[in-house]
Amino acid sequence: MSYQLPGAGAPDALTCHYGVSKLRFRGPGRDITAPYLACIGGSETFGRFVAAPYPALLETRMGEACINLGSVNSGLDALLHDPELSRIATGADACIVQLPSAHNLSNRLYRVHPRRNDRFLEASRALADLYQEVDFTDFHFNKHMLGRLYSISPDRFASVRAELQQAWSARMRRLIAAFGGRVVLLWLRYLHMRPDDPAEALGAEPLMVTPEMVAALAPDALCTVEIPVQMAGQSDELDDMIFGMLQEPAAEHMIGPATHRIIADRVFRALQDLDT
Repeated sequence: MSYQLPGAGAPDALTCHYGVSKLRFRGPGRDITAPYLACIGGSETFGRFVAAPYPALLETRMGEACINLGSVNSGLDALLHDPELSRIATGADACIVQLPSAHNLSNRLYRVHPRRNDRFLEASRALADLYQEVDFTDFHFNKHMLGRLYSISPDRFASVRAELQQAWSARMRRLIAAFGGRVVLLWLRYLHMRPDDPAEALGAEPLMVTPEMVAALAPDALCTVEIPVQMAGQSDELDDMIFGMLQEPAAEHMIGPATHRIIADRVFRALQDLDT
């Protein structure tokens, strides 16, 4: 495994790789030996700006290694297409998988970066024909692009939303199967949107994931843990977080340490219920 120091501002500063994976996970790296639980997800699971994210807290409660496989800005495609991650997941006693948003994945309308799934690469001919007035070279991020499309035509956007939701549902079923079926779905439902986000009309995170979509996955998973969360800037947790001088705006939009404690407690109780 290898380590990287991408910049100031612990605990973001230490990341690691496992095996041949190209994803950067929360460090320090751990020896992957059974028994262990795999905690898989994006920036929240990684625990940006938090000293003790929920996997570390869960490990203390469980008395069993909980490997933090959270990767900043990764989405469903990055998780599904990483063979090393699948190998680690299938060797775990169980996988806690944070539900990703539905917009950060490649689909029949546009293509995203294979690892940093929030990055927009290019539109398909179908999307360009649907929105002929849009210059898609103006966009670098999926959410920015989708917010613009929605503002131009909510009616036309309905077909975009349907495509993303269909792709998300199919790929989530594949992910659960790839991880061996022993999956606890962690649904972190943001109560509020970013007040400064021009794409807020698209809804709160995880974007475009509906209760019906999550319920349809239930037969394939061990259970679903649904937890309402707020960004640290709205939950008054910012003072308890760790970030550099220029990182405060980003820290405001992440969840704080008190929320991580709630997540660890709820996941612990769900796992205990599975064992009874």
